[in-house]
Amino acid sequence: MPAGIRIPTADDVLAAAALIAPHIVRTPMLRNTELDHLTGGRVLIKPEVLQRTGAFKLRGATNALRRLSPAQLARGVVTYSSGNHGQAIACAARQLGASAIVVMPSDAPAIKRRATESWGAKIIPYDRARENREAIVQDIADRTGATLIPPYEHPDVIAGQGTLALELAQDASTAGLTLDALLVPTGGGGLIAGCALALSRVSPQTKIYAVEPQQWDDTARSLRSGQREKNDMLGSQFCDALLTATPGELTFGINQNLVAGGLAVSQQQIVAALQFSVAALKLVTEPGGAVALAALLAGSFEANNKTVGIVLSGGNIDQTELAKLLRDE
Repeated sequence: MPAGIRIPTADDVLAAAALIAPHIVRTPMLRNTELDHLTGGRVLIKPEVLQRTGAFKLRGATNALRRLSPAQLARGVVTYSSGNHGQAIACAARQLGASAIVVMPSDAPAIKRRATESWGAKIIPYDRARENREAIVQDIADRTGATLIPPYEHPDVIAGQGTLALELAQDASTAGLTLDALLVPTGGGGLIAGCALALSRVSPQTKIYAVEPQQWDDTARSLRSGQREKNDMLGSQFCDALLTATPGELTFGINQNLVAGGLAVSQQQIVAALQFSVAALKLVTEPGGAVALAALLAGSFEANNKTVGIVLSGGNIDQTELAKLLRDE
């Protein structure tokens, strides 16, 4: 574990749920008859595409910023993000009257840049192939006094993300169901770490699986080897929200003890899931947000006679790109 960083617990997820509830959307648990028929299971969909800012990231950002002191908020916050975490930080900062700086890849989708700016954040672009985003944000934090809120290596961010699984387990219980498994889109590992902590308390029998794009399956490989494995960074940029060099040190320390395994899906399978999401679920999902659905539809996870939760983690995709993918046969 990183020296000096507090390791979040299930209690932190419960505390986060109480703190952020007035400031986020409690997204519903959805069912779809066609999806159940195709998979043979009882599929419980957690549509974070309906969250404010269009992705689950608002949960962690809100929890982290609302735990800052007035003096810290006065100095502002800084982060790095391919888009969804940046939007979330900008939104949460605006609610609290704080300034936000987001270091974002120069090739990030235009919709994510526009949305981040619309919440009032200042964007500083960088070249993800040549520049080190962590070094850039640390320099900004050192010069300005702004508080750095990274996208996953932060206990309050992880705890906030876990509120998603807490809600899903509660809604499943209300419907008389118990989650056998939860499939979670995974990049740096913050979302799945928070979900794993939450379910370790409220649904410990649930098996949790990380879902990643092919060639970016560092979490799956790390879970198998027992140590943090690296991506070669040469894979497709299709799932921009999930592209990390290696699992986070803090997040992997949690996930290696609580996550059952990992699944990888192809770009073709992700496109099919995007198309299914629009046609059958009536939900727009970005590529990275659709990987759990892709794994289920492709049969990468055997759902027959099981109650399986899937997270649609984000829906921020350019309209022109979405139209192109919907036309793709």
